[in-house]
Amino acid sequence: MKFRVERDVLADAVAWTARALPLRPSAPVLAGLLIEAGNIDGTDGLQLSTFDYETSARATLNADVSIEGRALVSGRLLADICRSLPNKPVEMSIEGAKVTLTCGSARFSLQTMPVEDYPSLPPMPEARGRVKSELFAHAVGQAVTAAGRDDMLPVLTGVRLELDGSSISMLATDRFRLSQRELEWEPGAPDLSAAALVPAKVLADTAKSLTGGAEIAIALSASGAGEGIIGFEGSAGGGIRRTTTRLLDGEFPKVRSLFPSEHLTLARVDRSVLIDAVKRVALVAERNTAVQLAFADGVLTLDAGSGEEAMASESIEANITGDDLTTGFNPQFLLDGLTALETPFVELAFTTSAKPVVLSGVDTLESSGDATDSTFKYLLMPRRLLS
Repeated sequence: MKFRVERDVLADAVAWTARALPLRPSAPVLAGLLIEAGNIDGTDGLQLSTFDYETSARATLNADVSIEGRALVSGRLLADICRSLPNKPVEMSIEGAKVTLTCGSARFSLQTMPVEDYPSLPPMPEARGRVKSELFAHAVGQAVTAAGRDDMLPVLTGVRLELDGSSISMLATDRFRLSQRELEWEPGAPDLSAAALVPAKVLADTAKSLTGGAEIAIALSASGAGEGIIGFEGSAGGGIRRTTTRLLDGEFPKVRSLFPSEHLTLARVDRSVLIDAVKRVALVAERNTAVQLAFADGVLTLDAGSGEEAMASESIEANITGDDLTTGFNPQFLLDGLTALETPFVELAFTTSAKPVVLSGVDTLESSGDATDSTFKYLLMPRRLLS
């Protein structure tokens, strides 16, 4: 194997592929990054791959290949080396049991691993449609806000992806909050109906890393669960990047019914003002205690702390319709939802103080305003207030 490639192109592709490497590989070869030089997708170039039996990443890139071949080297070490190289063309070749990398006056020698021991990467499943990459990354970033992080409840660490005709729905919950994001895409078939439970961390990392091209192709195996696989494909650096991951097994809870159909209290508040107020008041909130929110007479009053310890209180303007209400929330969970929104104002919709609040974005403080962002909703369970 011998090839020559531009430094920035190689460094970017290596960094993207190496991001999928496992932190604690179950076998030494799974810490490797597979380099294949030769005819890739009909043209001479490189393919870089990683796979840990759950998630795979493949990047193709243009290169001047003089000798075809394959080599498996430490992925993290190669990423560190490529990141530090001078801005000059890179040459790589196999010399015995080692790979030699030369860039300007810099020269590195890397020990190879047995390529024959590396697992075969799963093929990309059937493509189901395409979505704008920036839109998809933004939507995923909002949806994963409520995803669980407890590996003892693996189903809740995923995002339920529902493909229904020209729309995609994303749902995530950790039992204390729930996010729902809707967006449009271009399905391969108008009557498409499929669902997948995708690991939230993989989905977030993938969506964020595939914004180099205009669109992302979403591919999904026919089974759709358990042994199912979902794949994403996008373009970057003049090449193609593909990633696959195994879907989570188990049934995602039926959470759509948690969003109430009617509300007795609606409050609209300046979103950035509320974020700053929550951050300040939460400074005195003890661990696992709520920040109290009281809505009355056109004012939202936030309180935290107790009489024996530090206390904080702050009042901000709010447009309130309906009954007065006092409730409390985990301040970090509340901030997560407020930060995920991007509109100037936020609407907080309540039924009673003991029931969840639904946060949605609005463009105006006036309750009669009709400019509501219905694509993203964030539901948050209340916390018991200290007496």
